[in-house]
Amino acid sequence: MKRRLLFGERMLLGDGTEPFNAVIPFRLRGTFKEEDIQQALHQIQAKHPWLRALITYDDQHIPWFEIPERSLPIPVRIVSRKGEDDWQEESKKEWQTTFLYEKLPLIRFVWIKGEEVSDMLFVLHHCLCDGGSAMAFLYEFLQVLDNPAADIGIEQPILGIQDVVPEAILNNRRQKLKAKFIGRLAATAIKCIPVGKKAVERQNDYLIHWKLDEAKSRELIAYCKSNDVTVNTFLSAAVLQAFRKVRGKLAFNKVSCPVDIRRFAPQIKNDHIFAFGLMIVLSAHDKMSFLDNVRLMQEAVERKTAKLNPYITMMVMESGHDALNNFTKLLKQGKSSNDCMFSNLGRIQIPHQYKAFMVDTIFSPSVIGPLGNTTTLVSSTFRGEMDFSFVGSEGYLPYSEALAIRDEMMKTVKQQIESLAV
Repeated sequence: MKRRLLFGERMLLGDGTEPFNAVIPFRLRGTFKEEDIQQALHQIQAKHPWLRALITYDDQHIPWFEIPERSLPIPVRIVSRKGEDDWQEESKKEWQTTFLYEKLPLIRFVWIKGEEVSDMLFVLHHCLCDGGSAMAFLYEFLQVLDNPAADIGIEQPILGIQDVVPEAILNNRRQKLKAKFIGRLAATAIKCIPVGKKAVERQNDYLIHWKLDEAKSRELIAYCKSNDVTVNTFLSAAVLQAFRKVRGKLAFNKVSCPVDIRRFAPQIKNDHIFAFGLMIVLSAHDKMSFLDNVRLMQEAVERKTAKLNPYITMMVMESGHDALNNFTKLLKQGKSSNDCMFSNLGRIQIPHQYKAFMVDTIFSPSVIGPLGNTTTLVSSTFRGEMDFSFVGSEGYLPYSEALAIRDEMMKTVKQQIESLAV
């Protein structure tokens, strides 16, 4: 089985010399045997073909996912657990470690082994799948780790754009011409945008992690519900306000927010291994109260989300493979135009109590790559607690400013929750 990488996947893959890795960390309470972990990994590989895939190149040097005749297991690295924050240090190591994807799968596993508590990391190349896919196979891994006889099914993998875009749209002459025209227009525009001679020097990468306790998380959700705004929009507004207060004129007043394509393309199932995403960009409004600003931003979210069209977007991108190098160069060497990317995974629908172990926590994933500004905030909620992973690089956002932005965000959360109580 094989399929050619889509435009977005090729962009994330790059040339193999620079890692673009996502890390999914979680903490389990219990005791484990290495062979049981290996068996659970084997079972999720058996379900998902692309977790067994390598990257091969055709005679035009186009990359393909290809499953070898003899499947290779997910590599496992074991380290001794010494402290609560070991998972953060191991995450940073894994960001920097490239995948030898022509010889090994695009996923690996780290077991930070303790006597009664273990931290574990799934590490995957971002071209392989998004956060939704990662949460799906994490759920399956926990199922079969607890009960090897559990039936997690078999994925019918996506084999190309034809499995996502309905045939009536994909083969519609008008839609094909529209996609090609937009693609050519975008390719021409990209060539004309000036870029620097070299990419910004990232310098040291960092991870800042924190949680909101269950009570504060519940109060924040109640605040958002009472004001008819989503937690995602509230946190986006808090991020933008924090950047403005800390960075002043250096702030761009723009935050990029991924939107799950599964909301618009039902062909992509929750457990599909797939990496294509949609995006909206949000800005705050000056000279109004925080709550009025959030409400106005919520209107913008709904308006922009309604305009998203995953089918045409995919068709446009697939018409532009010849512009890939110019687009990648623009992302790497063009001037940064947004403050950060913010992704809220929402409530993680994974049980915490199993027969053989307990899931103490699932930390918010982290991801970092070479395509421009690395500043990324990911949030999620597990067992009622909101969890935040803030990733950045000194060359884009100094660590001291990132800490100040975190503090400003939490200050805003506290103030708004208190205003609801009043």
